[in-house]
Amino acid sequence: MTATTLSISAQTYINGLPAEVTSFIGRQSETATVKRLLTDARMVTLTGPGGVGKTRLALRIAANIRRAFPDGVWLVDLAELDNAALLPQAVVAALKIQNHSAQPAIQMLAEHLREQRTLVLLDNCEHVLDESAMVAQTLLCSAPELRILATSRQPLGIACEQTFTVPALPLPNRECRHGTQAALSDAVQLFAERAAAVLPGFTITNENQDTVERICRRLDGLPLGIELAVVRLRALSVHQLLERLDDLFRLLAAGSNAAVSRHRTLRALIDWSHGLCTEHERLLWARISVFTGSLDLEAAEAVCAGDGIAGDEIIDLVTGLVEKSVLIREEHPYRVRYRLLNTIRQYGRERLVASGQEQELKRRYRDYYRQLSRAAQAQLFGPAQVELMTRLRAEHPNLRTALEYCHAEHAGLCIDMASDLLYHWISSSHLGEGRNWLEQGLAHADDGTEQVRARALWACGRLAILQGDPASALELLAASRALGARLGLEPVLGYVALYSGMAAMHEGDTTSAIRFFGEAVTHHRTSGDPAGEVQALTWLSLAYSFLGDSERAVAAAEQSIAICDAHGESWHKAYAMTALGIELWRQGDTRRATALEQESLRVFHTLDDLVGVGVNIEVLTWIAASEKEYARTGELLGILRNVWEAISAPLLGFGHLRRYHDECEVRTQRALGEPAFQKAVKRGARLSHDHALAHALTEEAPSPSRSGEAGRHPLLTPRETEIAQLIAQGMSSKEIAARLVIAQRTAEGHTEHILRKLGFNSRTQIACWAAERARLASQGPPDGE
Repeated sequence: MTATTLSISAQTYINGLPAEVTSFIGRQSETATVKRLLTDARMVTLTGPGGVGKTRLALRIAANIRRAFPDGVWLVDLAELDNAALLPQAVVAALKIQNHSAQPAIQMLAEHLREQRTLVLLDNCEHVLDESAMVAQTLLCSAPELRILATSRQPLGIACEQTFTVPALPLPNRECRHGTQAALSDAVQLFAERAAAVLPGFTITNENQDTVERICRRLDGLPLGIELAVVRLRALSVHQLLERLDDLFRLLAAGSNAAVSRHRTLRALIDWSHGLCTEHERLLWARISVFTGSLDLEAAEAVCAGDGIAGDEIIDLVTGLVEKSVLIREEHPYRVRYRLLNTIRQYGRERLVASGQEQELKRRYRDYYRQLSRAAQAQLFGPAQVELMTRLRAEHPNLRTALEYCHAEHAGLCIDMASDLLYHWISSSHLGEGRNWLEQGLAHADDGTEQVRARALWACGRLAILQGDPASALELLAASRALGARLGLEPVLGYVALYSGMAAMHEGDTTSAIRFFGEAVTHHRTSGDPAGEVQALTWLSLAYSFLGDSERAVAAAEQSIAICDAHGESWHKAYAMTALGIELWRQGDTRRATALEQESLRVFHTLDDLVGVGVNIEVLTWIAASEKEYARTGELLGILRNVWEAISAPLLGFGHLRRYHDECEVRTQRALGEPAFQKAVKRGARLSHDHALAHALTEEAPSPSRSGEAGRHPLLTPRETEIAQLIAQGMSSKEIAARLVIAQRTAEGHTEHILRKLGFNSRTQIACWAAERARLASQGPPDGE
């Protein structure tokens, strides 16, 4: 055993802990949470990726609770311990125990600590994990008053261990500029204070704040990354630093010589994590870097197995990477997902390129998401619908990248996959993006199969109808019809007829619409497509109802519902129930109509289909007016204003129902009088999304703990809440429009609605409000990064 082997970094120590030489930024919530954990648990391990600040947080917590441990608080830094067998001796040295006997170090430690109330901080355990676990277990069993606080990229795995994942620092909210440090995020405050140490007099100003914030985002809020970047300010301006962050690892190639070797550069830090992985874990890390977004276990198995990794190994390898804080585990509905921090992904991608496997992995990745899209399209009409739609939303970044790969190789592959995703584009409000993929592919897919092209044309036509562009839709549908007729493609002719009927309804030509819907029913029955038949029957019901043909309207809707029930389908059934409810309301059967609309409303809410939600609330509003519940009608009208503003298109796709809305509004206004009517509308508009749904369903409003009320303001719709959060992230209206695939004027319109509803007069106020709401929503143990 040498002095070098057991040495701890040369620092000044006070009562067993190194003195802080730089300021400690933020972490109030994390500190409080870990202190609570240590009150109940005898061992707490702070986990997280390298550079996230585990050691610094542990030292701050240990210093804060020093008084609770009269026999001492001791740091045992294992970073430079090369020989794991010497770990007990390292602890002996750190605790300054004089050991002159031949007694084994672990036994001597146990006896020394037996009667003591002590806190031991085991720092950097990941490379000596088994030995750390053994020592911790032995000491905890022999010393009942001992507490251990450990840091590691993965848990030690002993019985009494509690774990806490340390998240990156909160990222900046660019619009919150009040000229004080208090208005800045923790990440920016860290940058500012470390920069002032490098460049005396450095401060955050209106001129440099945007650049500093972008640097912090680029570095994922990792404290080590920020501190390493700041060192470069000796030679670069903040603007130059940002420009050079594209080559992140090369740039951060120099750090303090006083730091532990792996902390000298971000690359060295990630190299350290890489070295702790097994050969197969390293291989999986490189392959997972091909994913743009998060992934689930099924995707990892499909894309990453083979060529050195067996399929049944993946689950254990994923578990190992999670434990080593390379992969971040996230809870999602139906299944757990995993993701890489941006810097970790870049590192893995470099390894993948160096391996010569990048193109092969990209091909597997593309083919996997093509197959997932195809399978989802085939199964969406059935009981798996909600789970599939939820999964596709989570996979959206990966779907987008797979489409890019498809388009780059063969435009026909792109339009085939984009057509498979039609329900996804509609249900997740990505109409514009879906249409763009289809239009781009159609413009370059002359060499594709005509059948694929015919389907892409009617799919694009459907999206054009939903976007309120019937002229383009009719042109696309005509081209699809010509191909379908020439090739004898019944499914194509069925969907062309269906969407032509919708376009006719939009133009007010109900007679032509009924003819088209009838043709669609016939084609879909011939081709054995229940999804197409159900849609045609539902719209046929709406058209008959609009013309006053009650018998046929009810019959068509009931046929549609029966087909859905036979297949365990819920989404299209909800639309069929909506259509039936409209006709029953027209007949005066408000009780049955209400039950149908409320049942379908629950389905649409589960699927997050805001168009369906809006149509249901429309019908419930008309029912309330029919029953002369005018105060409730006014409140529902206020709710509807928020719903339709959220999608910037009242009764999107159902414009023929507008006359019922207008008649209802005029009738209610007359019954209540203008002042009372406006008050009722305002009451409804002030309700949160969840409270508005409860009101429409005549249910008790959910409590904030169940509805997530902390994250959403009572006045804002879900889309407005989302845009407020993007404003808080520093995005302009142009950037928000690009992110959400909406028009810039639509984004600006949403911003105006937010300002009006919240009573603000600037984007700065929105950003600060959203940041505070996010802070309140995150109270309690963070889920970490």
